[in-house]
Amino acid sequence: MTGLTEAATRLSAALDRLEHALSLQGEARTRQAGDATGNASLARERDGLLARIAALEEENRSLAGATEEVEGKLDNAIADIHAALGR
Repeated sequence: MTGLTEAATRLSAALDRLEHALSLQGEARTRQAGDATGNASLARERDGLLARIAALEEENRSLAGATEEVEGKLDNAIADIHAALGR
């Protein structure tokens, strides 16, 4: 009976290790699914931020053009004032 008892003990230990391994595998799959969802969310956020950057760059170019136009008008106005004052 000792051999049968030892074999049963080893089988029980092997089953415990198998259950533990399966539990770890299930946890890993759950984490993997969460990571995939998180990665997709980050990709969408990145795409949105890239679009916002592109829009801000376009707005910056537009404002730079307007700034140059105003600068030219101010320079002309200052020149006209200096001419009127006789400087």
